[in-house]
Amino acid sequence: MNTILPTSPGSPSGTPKYVWDGKDSGQLFVSKEAQKYGVKTFYANAWSAPGFMKTNNNDANGGSLCGVSGASCSSGDWRQAFANYLVKYVQFYQQEGIQITHLGFLNEPDAATSYASMQSSGTQAADFIKVLYPTLQNANLSSVKVTCCDAMGYGTASTMLSQLSSVTSQLGIITSHAYTGGPNTLNTRLPVWMTELADNNGAWTAAWYSNGGAGEGFTWVNKISDGLTGANLSGYLYWIGAQERSSTTNSKLIEIRNGAVTPSKRLWAFAQFSRFIRPGAVRVSASGSGVKTSAYLNADGSVAVVVINSGTAATAVTINASGLVAGSVRAIVTDNSHDASETTATVSGGSVNGNVPARGVVTFLITV
Repeated sequence: MNTILPTSPGSPSGTPKYVWDGKDSGQLFVSKEAQKYGVKTFYANAWSAPGFMKTNNNDANGGSLCGVSGASCSSGDWRQAFANYLVKYVQFYQQEGIQITHLGFLNEPDAATSYASMQSSGTQAADFIKVLYPTLQNANLSSVKVTCCDAMGYGTASTMLSQLSSVTSQLGIITSHAYTGGPNTLNTRLPVWMTELADNNGAWTAAWYSNGGAGEGFTWVNKISDGLTGANLSGYLYWIGAQERSSTTNSKLIEIRNGAVTPSKRLWAFAQFSRFIRPGAVRVSASGSGVKTSAYLNADGSVAVVVINSGTAATAVTINASGLVAGSVRAIVTDNSHDASETTATVSGGSVNGNVPARGVVTFLITV
């Protein structure tokens, strides 16, 4: 595990010797490039505390943070030291011009893996949040939102959430992966993000729709829509953005091989939402006959309406917004032949008219 504290200070109260290489395995470069494009949300997640802070003395293979309930260690209670470690990481990025906005400290705590991993219950996570939150406040990092807990699936997330009641006011986002189940609605008033999912088993494919396979773009546009509507998600994240390696698995959105860059249609599935539903948007009620429809009111007053057609023939749609009169519209389509491309739509009498191709999606961005 790449760490800013490769050597133990000897005890929880020892003086840590932090090391910053100005690269962070390339993540700093990617963050700076993203910031140039206007990205303002940066989520940092430590998959594990350094091994010497854990019950198994290893940053891999699970183990728990020394000092949380049920995890006592002869070396002492490392909760404050781990909180200081995370704060220092945020500060290193801050000095490089990147403001981390969200901070997590667990990744799939319901699993023990051969790579960096740390196990935790919701109760144990709460034990640490009670230390991490004030440490952030005292370091003038009150704008950083604490996230928890990136479980393997929403069943575990629900169980952990029920154990986090004592620290609800100190949490910013509830997070979960969806490998073992979900997304589904969690019992919380906090925003919920689906923070990791991918087709990790299928062979690489750039297809939109062939046979409804797990890695096809049309499958994913439906997954995103269902997550935002059925599970009331405020964020939907994929696993790997781009990857250059000998692996032919389908886990990345973009494949880089021998210098060739190939985007999958999954990338354009995400674009149909993220390019037009902007940070600060609010989902509003929407329904459609024969199509899957969701709508989002942006902070600038525009409305993004995403219409998915699962039929085998194109369908005409008319969009009427209660209390709003359309002034102009852009229509963006993705299907087997288009990649988030402009298509035709018109405004007549305050209503929007357009067409959605078979097994395709069109996002209508409406000014009112």
